[in-house]
Amino acid sequence: MLDLSDQVGIVANAALLHCCYWTRLKWVPVTSPFHSVFAAHLLFFASRVSFFFGGALFSAIFFRHLPELDAFPPFAQAFVKGLYVAGTLFGLFCYSLELDRFGKAMEDRPPERGE
Repeated sequence: MLDLSDQVGIVANAALLHCCYWTRLKWVPVTSPFHSVFAAHLLFFASRVSFFFGGALFSAIFFRHLPELDAFPPFAQAFVKGLYVAGTLFGLFCYSLELDRFGKAMEDRPPERGE
């Protein structure tokens, strides 16, 4: 079982990640310093790969520790650990969406003058 300080650290970091993402999503427009279809595609690729590897990491951790379970943990403990995993994976999903937003901003051409 995790120490209380580890649990507080996990919750605080997940909350900080989500606060930063949702604040940026609501109030900060995404602008690109330059426009490049190739660089945008690299960002789209990084977005997909980051979420894929994050999910694979959690799967590896789960299957690594599954044989250690002789019996299911108490419901409250399993629920809290499930929330840790869900919150972290959702944060990773939000991060991948932010990369997508930046890639879309980089891919789109600004309107020409006179249009």
